[in-house]
Amino acid sequence: MVSFGQPEGYDAHARPRPLGVRVGPRTAAAAACLVLGLGLIGGAATGSWLTGDSGGSGADGGFAAAGGLWHSLPVDQLFPPTVEGRGAGPGGADRTWTRIAVAPDGGCAHAFDPLLGRTLAPLGCRRLLRATYTDATESYVTTVGLLFTKADAATMTALRARFDTEHLAERTDLVPRTYAPKGTVAAGFGDHQRASWTISVLTDAPVVVYAVSGWADGRTVDTPQPAAEALRAGATSAVAQAGLGHEAQGLADRVERALRRHVDPATEQPS
Repeated sequence: MVSFGQPEGYDAHARPRPLGVRVGPRTAAAAACLVLGLGLIGGAATGSWLTGDSGGSGADGGFAAAGGLWHSLPVDQLFPPTVEGRGAGPGGADRTWTRIAVAPDGGCAHAFDPLLGRTLAPLGCRRLLRATYTDATESYVTTVGLLFTKADAATMTALRARFDTEHLAERTDLVPRTYAPKGTVAAGFGDHQRASWTISVLTDAPVVVYAVSGWADGRTVDTPQPAAEALRAGATSAVAQAGLGHEAQGLADRVERALRRHVDPATEQPS
């Protein structure tokens, strides 16, 4: 707390003296300004300490804070047990996804195909979190992942630009791997069952968000289709018509929004 003293408690050199001794108006005014200035400085320092702001910009602080959310947030806030997707299905239908299981958090070894692993390597791997969901009918399964990186904002931005210019998010040799917990409807959800996917390199947080979907009956897919392509009007592939692009994109979007609510409420987008 910052306490404001009475102006008459200081002499002309801002030294404390016994109260009750009269001072001139000029001296009193100078002392009052000094105390007020100290109070404002102290208040600002206290506010900075309470918020953890070391003097950097809000954007820098939010970016740094986001990198630690993997261990500071309960899993139910990162991967809610139930995710509602209003208008997220084909034709604007509502979707509901139920979480099957959450993988133990860990590193990135064997979590990505080799080429995708090399593509993401410049970011570094701080922690990888994954969960697998199924739709209300248990016809589809989707793994969603949050890769918390060691990269700074410039590195994240550079890789995001590369993904955009080289269309890396659409390459079928850069599909994320699944998480297939045993004893669940996703037990047969392996590499050959990957049907559609999306991957997004964030620039306002050191995080890569991805999702990969497939059929729950374990059927194989010869050529997976990126979600962006499967969502296009008139897409006629089995993947597109089944709505598996909607499964991957819709779930990834909502997990990303849940993350953003804890990074910077101002960045949250409506569902």
